[in-house]
Amino acid sequence: MKLRLFVSTVLAFGLMVGAIATPKHQVTFLKTYPSAKDSAVGKAKCTICHVKGKELNVYGKDMQKAMQAKKTKDLTADLLKSIEKLDSDKDGAANGDEIRAGTLPGDPKSKPGS
Repeated sequence: MKLRLFVSTVLAFGLMVGAIATPKHQVTFLKTYPSAKDSAVGKAKCTICHVKGKELNVYGKDMQKAMQAKKTKDLTADLLKSIEKLDSDKDGAANGDEIRAGTLPGDPKSKPGS
């Protein structure tokens, strides 16, 4: 009985922590690029880099390439800044300019001034 209660408590706590946990890469991104909560970047969460699930958008793929080139799985501010001059979504605005404007560097429909 005590074992069952212990296991139930651990599982319940684990689910609560998982529900409020923020992915490490997202935390690094938001520390590097603080954004207004009502901007596209502020609302995007995982879709800054992902289309759905683990599938990456074009910005996420450029980030992945930069991480592979450095042979790391840890996202850093330096890695983020290394792809600021790229235009991942080919909308005419550099990634860094989009992020600072609050628009999404992986979505060609989301660009500064639109």
